Order: sequence, then C-alpha cells, then structure tokens
Amino acid sequence: MSGGRPRTTIGTFGVIGLSVAPGGWTAATRVRDDDGRLRRVKATAPSKSAAMQRLKERIRDRPTQAASEYSVRTPFRDLVQAWLEENESRDLAPKTKQWYAEMVRNTVLPAFGDLTLGEITTRRVDALLRAQHRIGYPRARKTRMMLNLVFKFALRHDAIPRNPVDGASPLKAPKGTPQAFTWDQVQKIRDAAARHRTGEGVHGPKPDGVVRDFIEVLLGTALRPGEALALRRCDVVDRPRGMTLRVTGTIVPRKGQGWVRQDHPKTDASVREIAVPEFAAAVLRPRLVGLGEEDLVFHNRNGGAYSQHNLRRTFREYLELAGLEGSGISFRWYRRTGATVLARAVSVDAAAVFLGHTSTAITEGYYIQPDRTVDLTPAAALDRVLRPDAEDHTVLTRPLTDDEEALIDVIGDAVDGEE
Repeated sequence: MSGGRPRTTIGTFGVIGLSVAPGGWTAATRVRDDDGRLRRVKATAPSKSAAMQRLKERIRDRPTQAASEYSVRTPFRDLVQAWLEENESRDLAPKTKQWYAEMVRNTVLPAFGDLTLGEITTRRVDALLRAQHRIGYPRARKTRMMLNLVFKFALRHDAIPRNPVDGASPLKAPKGTPQAFTWDQVQKIRDAAARHRTGEGVHGPKPDGVVRDFIEVLLGTALRPGEALALRRCDVVDRPRGMTLRVTGTIVPRKGQGWVRQDHPKTDASVREIAVPEFAAAVLRPRLVGLGEEDLVFHNRNGGAYSQHNLRRTFREYLELAGLEGSGISFRWYRRTGATVLARAVSVDAAAVFLGHTSTAITEGYYIQPDRTVDLTPAAALDRVLRPDAEDHTVLTRPLTDDEEALIDVIGDAVDGEE
C-alpha cells in the first residue's frame, strides 16, 4: 500500500503550475513554512519565464524565520569558534572564558577539528573519553563537560538531531578517601613556619609571616585559599563576644592582570558568615591594624592580591623543613581538617554550612576523613556474658530483646564468614 506523496520539506516549495491569465501568465505553487503549513504563492507576468522568475523572487522575499546557518555539514571547528564568540557576550567569569578556550584548544579541537558535525558520532566521542580517562578521571570529566556544552549549542541552532555525548559510556570516578591532618602534622608545620628562614647563615629579606598566618587562618576557618586571600578589612568584624568574617569573594588569575579579587565566591552557597576561633582571630587582629575598609587582609607589598603560586612555593618549603615532603599535603588539607573536626564534634550538617556547601553529600564524600575508631562496647558485652568464668548469663536465659537478637545475628554472620 502506498504511503502517499512525501511531504514538502520545510522552507521549500512544490511543483510550479503555469496558466494563462488576462494579464499574461500566472505561476503558482505551495510553500511549506516553518510552522509546517502549506501556503499558496503566485505571481503574474507577460511571459512564462518572467512569471516563474517573479514567483521565485516572491518566495525568496516572503517574511519567514531564518534558517539555521549550521547543519551536520558544518565543520566542527567553525561551530566551536561561534560558541566561543557567544561566550564572550555572556555573563561568565573571565577565568571561565579563559578555561573554555584552553580546553577547546588543547583537548577538543585536536580530536575533532577536521570533522563535520555529522561525522562526530557517539563511537568517536566514546573513544576520546576513554583515551582521556586513561590519562586521568578529572581530565575525562572536563572533556565530557566541554563537549556537552558545545553540542548543546549545536542543538539550539538545529545543527544536529541529537547530542552524541548522551550515548557515551559513563565515566567511573576513582574511589578516594579524604585525608585530614593529624595533630602531630599540624604542630610540625606550625614549628616549621616559625623556624622558616631564621637563624644564622640566612641571606635575603626576613619572612613577613604572611604564609605562616595564612595557614593558621585556613586551619581555623576551613576557607578555600582564594576565599581567605579575598578577605578585606570590611569583611571581618571583631566584637566582644568574638570575631566573625563574611565570605564575599575569591582571588582568581586574570590574563594580563595577574591575581585579582572577584566580587563573588565559587557558588551562591559560598557567600556566608562564620565565627572565627580565638587562635585564628589572634592571628588576624594585628593584620587589621591600619587597613582601609576595602584593603585586603593578606596583600603583597604593593597592596594587591597575593599570587597563590608564591604561597604554595613557601608552603612546600615549610613541608620540607617539617620532614613532610612527599606526603601529598596541600592547602586543601586545611579545609578537610575543618570539615572532619566539625563533623565529629558537632554534626555533618554544621560542617556543610560552615564550608559553604549546598549538600552534605559533598562534605561527606570529599572533605570528611572517615572515622576508623573501633567501638569496644560489643566486645565488652560478649566478654562479660560468654567468657568461661562468666556469672551473668541472664541475657541467654530470658527472652532476647530485638537489639540483642540483632547483635547475635551479626556475630553469627561474622563466624560463618570466617568458616
């Protein structure tokens, strides 16, 4: 059975009909517009050829939605360039725009720069992501995010029927365990900071104590390094009941400008006000003296923002002096330590709010070191009841409570597992 005449493609017209009219010849056809409807268009002229020409001009000049300038035949490189140009007009942080451009140049274009949009299949995307994953999970995750952004731009312009990233294999994140400081490590680093570049035989300017005070503030506030460096005099309030600070920005690198203060932190949830423990407040108070309201608490010799690269270099010297080089310790450990202490001493919810997280899942999964303390209570109960000379057997002669039955089941499962 025939399926009937195929539909006219949107934006095109059907067969042109010609007929004699009082004024000459009439050419007519039906055009399928963007809304899917067929509309009749006609034109009259003295001759057949003139009528057809005038009809085509009317079709061309009819008001209609402009067709997309991109299609499956568009070179991927051209689409990426258009996407980057659109980003320049969007309300994005300069650091984000710079990161997009670098990711495209270093990862995406080398893989797909010589292909058209229609040639970039899910198989090709999957192969790229697998290759990136072998280098490292973070790199593959960022590549996937970048491709999604580019292909969503293509979808908005009707250039492709579907996003080829959607069918790619999921990326398996490596399992990691958040690490926090031990008390011994905290004290070793404090001691190293106090001894850094002191004593006989040390040449050059004496340490200004910025990095020493900076890590003490990180320890007491669990701020991100950029948030701590962005603190201004007006963000810190010292009252008789204690010091508080408000997180309102962060320090970011800007091309051609170095490190500058950005007037908002990483996320909306990161804007917060927290209390400062006294040991960190004691470090901050001397640094507030003589500052203007907008001055940075931690600033370089010119009053500008500190470079995180310079801070990390000095911190590595602390670790070497403390005998902790090669330990993997970084500034992030201070944030994890704060989260771990608050989770164990107060609650996970309190830790998430203090760190400026939108979800406790982030705090638990990436910042709180697991508590491996062994509960000794079960062993004491078993010893009291089941040792050879035990006298308290009442737990076995009376009806067991639900909790006791559950404990016995756990013990039985453990024994069965050993057998």
